[in-house]
Formats: sequence, structure tokens, C-alpha cells
Amino acid sequence: MDIYKINDVDELQKGNTYPGRGIVIGKTKDGKNACVACFIMGRSSNSRNRIFTEKNGEVFTEPFDVSKVEDPSLIIYAAVRQFENKLIVTNGDQTDTIYDGLANGKTFFESLETREFEPDSPNFTPRISGMLTFENNDFSYQMSILKSIDEKGSSCARYGFSYPSVSGLGHFIHTYVCDGNPIPTFQGEPKRISIENDIDVFTDNLWNALDEDNKISLYVRYINLENLETQTRLINKNKV
Repeated sequence: MDIYKINDVDELQKGNTYPGRGIVIGKTKDGKNACVACFIMGRSSNSRNRIFTEKNGEVFTEPFDVSKVEDPSLIIYAAVRQFENKLIVTNGDQTDTIYDGLANGKTFFESLETREFEPDSPNFTPRISGMLTFENNDFSYQMSILKSIDEKGSSCARYGFSYPSVSGLGHFIHTYVCDGNPIPTFQGEPKRISIENDIDVFTDNLWNALDEDNKISLYVRYINLENLETQTRLINKNKV
């Protein structure tokens, strides 16, 4: 096994009907842009009743049909927020926890010490989070997964990863290994993934790699490292 292989997303997700929610962070092959992407999937009608919206550079999950919302607590949240030179992306309301922690002088990992996996027994969905820090026309990034230590949800295991940016390399973390009952949570380190120069190519590759029935929304942002100008792409299966 080549532990340094950089995978294409379609290789990683081929035949996988349910990786859950996911985050990708990395740098394009030409070294010009930082990339951040997040997607949501769903099996239940409550989970599928969502869209991504972008407001003033922040990204939120919102109900597609308000009349059909059953439990908003775990499906409605800010997915992407900016704090000074840091860009936060997560799969839950811990986005706000990290933002508030940074505002109070805490680090990314210190902020997450107050949180744990989601209380959705028997799955105990992991909380996955990432943060890019921009400095000197470059960036570094950190990722985290908070998951149950056992099938009972008795305690939280905390895993953190820190990366320098490397041209063409990204890291991909998602909540579940695959579909199941209960759903098996993500295992090991974030996966190494290729980051294309063209945002449309990368967006299409990622969206098309996700299961047609269960994918819901995808958000991608490229940030030019020289001038911090952004390009964004947003896809919602539920058309607004």
C-alpha cells in the first residue's frame, strides 16, 4: 500500500452510498489557491429537507421546506465562518463554538474541548471540523474528529490533525465509513485527495462521486493566496 498516494475522489467514494457529511481542505496543484469544501447527505426525510445558503461569506444549512422540519437541532447550523485570518468549516453547530473560542483567545483544538459527538444514538455521529489559517501568502490547516469511544456513547475520543499546505494535496474527512445500522463512524486519518486547479472540475468531480440518492448539498470555495479573492460554487439537490 502506498501511504503517500494522492487519490482521486471518485476512487475513494466508488460504491459508497453513505459517507455522511464531509470536509475537504487542501491546495491546488498549481499552488495558487486554497480549497475548502463541505457536503451534506441524508437518509431520512428530515435530513434530506435541507439546502446550503451563503450570506456575507458565511454558509448555513437551512430547511428547504420549513413545514416539514422535524428536529432542527442537528441539521440547521453555520457550516462555514471566518474569524480574522482563519476560515472555519464543520458539520455542526461547533462552528460557532470554534468561532467563539478564537474570539476568547483559545486555539482550534482548545475550543473543541467543550464539545463531543452528536447525541443521536445509536449512531453517535462524529463532529468533524477544519480550520485554515492564512499568513504570508500561504496557509496551514487543522482538522478534528470527535467520536464515541464505544457503541454505548460512554465517552468521547478526540483526534486532531495539523497540516502544512502542499500543492495538489488535500485531506478529506467524513462522518461515516459507509451505510449501515448503526452507521459505522469514520476510521483513521483524513484521506489524501487530489485538488484540481479548476474549481469547476473539482466541484463536478466531488459532486458526481457522491451517491445520487443520498447527496443533498455541496459548497466549494477557492481562495487565491496572493490576493485572497474567492471563487465559490454551491449545489443544492433541492432547487430553491
